[in-house]
Amino acid sequence: MFRFAGILFFSDAVAALVSHLAGQYVRLGGLQAISELEGIYSLQTMIYTIIVLLSGYFCELYTADRYMSRSELAARIAVSIMVAFLVLAACYYVAPGMAAGRGVLALSLLVYGTLQYLVHRISQACQNLSHLAQKIMILGVGPLAEVIERAIPLSPHNYVFAGFVQPELGTPTVASNRIVGTVDQIEEILSREKVDKLVVSMTEKRGALPVKNLLTCKMRGVEILDSPSFYEQLTGKLLIEDIQPSWFIYSNGFRVTPASRVWKRVLDILFSSVGLLLVSPALPIIALSIKRSSPGPVLFRQKRVGERGHEFTLIKFRTMCDNAELDTGPVWASEDDPRITKLGSWFRKMRIDEIPQLFNVLKGEMSFIGPRPERKEFVEQLSEKIPYYGKRHFVKPGVTGWAQVRYPYGASEGDALEKL
Repeated sequence: MFRFAGILFFSDAVAALVSHLAGQYVRLGGLQAISELEGIYSLQTMIYTIIVLLSGYFCELYTADRYMSRSELAARIAVSIMVAFLVLAACYYVAPGMAAGRGVLALSLLVYGTLQYLVHRISQACQNLSHLAQKIMILGVGPLAEVIERAIPLSPHNYVFAGFVQPELGTPTVASNRIVGTVDQIEEILSREKVDKLVVSMTEKRGALPVKNLLTCKMRGVEILDSPSFYEQLTGKLLIEDIQPSWFIYSNGFRVTPASRVWKRVLDILFSSVGLLLVSPALPIIALSIKRSSPGPVLFRQKRVGERGHEFTLIKFRTMCDNAELDTGPVWASEDDPRITKLGSWFRKMRIDEIPQLFNVLKGEMSFIGPRPERKEFVEQLSEKIPYYGKRHFVKPGVTGWAQVRYPYGASEGDALEKL
């Protein structure tokens, strides 16, 4: 997988050079552009290539072991191109001598985005060829191992299940014909079956983890994964029932660097500003329609728990009748909640009610991408019943997030657990 990521990065570098040459070709015309091929090595082309590649890197286009659907790939490339355009435009403004010429930048990026999408789709198709499938073996024979095994065929990854390995401790709950051997034979089994990944899914690990065997297998090129990390890779969800505190410490997914914080904040300011500018003509119409549909204010303000547990005022367009919780107190809202107005129901389906949260993003209280903020009453309730629920407050809450894309409307503690 890391090999494919490297090939993608190199292919995108070539695509960047080709796209920049295409832009120069249009500007200079025909043979004159071809005669100036040395421009590929110019400072202008180097800066262009570096910026588009860095933009793709920060948009996670080169992440190993991550599957992206066509729509997600297109969206990430579009964001990457937009960011690269703005950064390059700023560079050309500061240093006009580097400017490539009117229209050349836009054309170059259009060509680059097209080539990049095609290259990444071809790479995905190659990874899904049957003879390139990765063999997965599970160390464990209990209920946890069964959960992992059932998730493998449902994943978009090109994985083939190769069997279970019986550890020293634990009573098997899996079918006996799926057990290919015992832990003392693990080195021989992995070598014979040419296994690519070994997933440690032992129900009881304390004092039973075959450290020496696993280390030997890793030195021979087998990737060793724990069940929570592999399950997240397969489904995009966390295996809350098996997560230990050490997983949060060692997992790469929780790494936050100063550079990533600055980059994320720049994108938040950029997109919230552009978003507010684009929707500003519609805001008076939306406000008027809310006032005409039901009595009450246009905006709905409510305290929510944000980054590091600090409360902030969330702003949305009102979609419920005024004083909806006057008699009930804080309660979960459901998709068919009778308190929702007819117009509000449509607003929620189209996510129009979320538009004012762009002001929260601009102020730095929220981010575009992140866990949805909940009310203090619900946070206290969920923190008592869901392990590690409070850890979500180490990042800024978001207007949207992975749970909103992959999961329907949540209106219970069970939904909150699934979306976590």
